[in-house]
Amino acid sequence: MRTMEQPFWKTKQLEEMSAAEWESLCDGCGKCCLSKLEDEDTGDIYWTSVACRMFDPESCRCADYENRLAAVPDCVGLTPENVRTISWLPSTCAYRLVAEGRDLYWWHRLVSGNAETVHEAGVSIRGRVRASESDLQEPEDYFEYVLDEEP
Repeated sequence: MRTMEQPFWKTKQLEEMSAAEWESLCDGCGKCCLSKLEDEDTGDIYWTSVACRMFDPESCRCADYENRLAAVPDCVGLTPENVRTISWLPSTCAYRLVAEGRDLYWWHRLVSGNAETVHEAGVSIRGRVRASESDLQEPEDYFEYVLDEEP
């Protein structure tokens, strides 16, 4: 009897993954690229429909992923260490799921074999971005775009 090999995200800790495996965990939902507001008193996170100025709403990807950390000072580069501590990571985020010992959803490209399934399943923010950070004039403008729940 032949045993089937388990996928890497079920057998490796985040720290053990190769760079290619790490990058492949991103499902392309774009949620990380949305601006979020945090209540300083409660720590509650409020999602907005405002995307980073580098976000391409058509592809649902960063327009300059390789240089994003230098170009956008408040961009957070995900690492095996910080995904365990970032409170605003989406509940559907593969990095968060794997860090918590959970499996990927059926629509994740590593499971479905298709990068479009995240969009077809309605999990991504494709078509839901209402503004870019570069469109807003004042910090208070973000409050006009607060969502009722995590997208």
